Amino acid sequence: MNDAVLFEAREDGIAIITINRPEERNSLGRDVRAGLFDAWDRFENDAQMRIAILTAAGDKAFCAGGNLKEMTDSQLTIPPRSMFPVPGDNVTLSKPTIAAVNGVAFAGGWLLAQACDLCVASTAARFAVTEVRVGRGCPWAAPLIHMIPQRIMMEILLTGAPISAERAYEIGLVNRLTSPERLMAEAIGLAHDILKGAPLSIAAARQTVMLATEMGRSAALDAARLAWERAYCSADAQEGPRAFSEKREPVWQGA
Repeated sequence: MNDAVLFEAREDGIAIITINRPEERNSLGRDVRAGLFDAWDRFENDAQMRIAILTAAGDKAFCAGGNLKEMTDSQLTIPPRSMFPVPGDNVTLSKPTIAAVNGVAFAGGWLLAQACDLCVASTAARFAVTEVRVGRGCPWAAPLIHMIPQRIMMEILLTGAPISAERAYEIGLVNRLTSPERLMAEAIGLAHDILKGAPLSIAAARQTVMLATEMGRSAALDAARLAWERAYCSADAQEGPRAFSEKREPVWQGA
């Protein structure tokens, strides 16, 4: 890990990944990209970490996007698929992720928020897909069609104009909206709500959403039945009903 991206492994199973370049508006320069690849790899391979929160240092920018000076200096044309660390594309994760957006999330910043499973935003945050305004591209925005309505997506991509955190919440891009000072508390609270569930059931639930997004109805139903088999057959599937009947909190084994 480099100091451009910080990794905090909490005892409650939450990993907090922080982009740490506030003086550069947390843009996606080489050091940040390398740090994010390392952080996602560490999170995925640490069995004690069950959920990750991605956020950024400072209160002005979550991520202002790619480093345009670097792109100009390198005469970048089409970015290689390996350039930006994107969960669900070139980063494979089996555990839930939450974006905690504390400021502007423009271009690649929107991409990072979009790539997380859930999003909590400060009321001071703003979102934009600005690529049309600088002559760049946003093929990565294609999955947005499963998150927000088609005509709203069209306006966002064609205009490149920023939207407020409130608007992002209205259209379904953001799950929870909170004051700037409450952002991390809200994100951690959401993580704790998820961690109350059985680990195998959480994994299967997340996979079910992914399957339903990528497949048609019948294929998704068949694939989801298979995805849930391990959870159904686990010790936790017996522990949950037992704990409920005994009026106590379940003790999950993840097996």
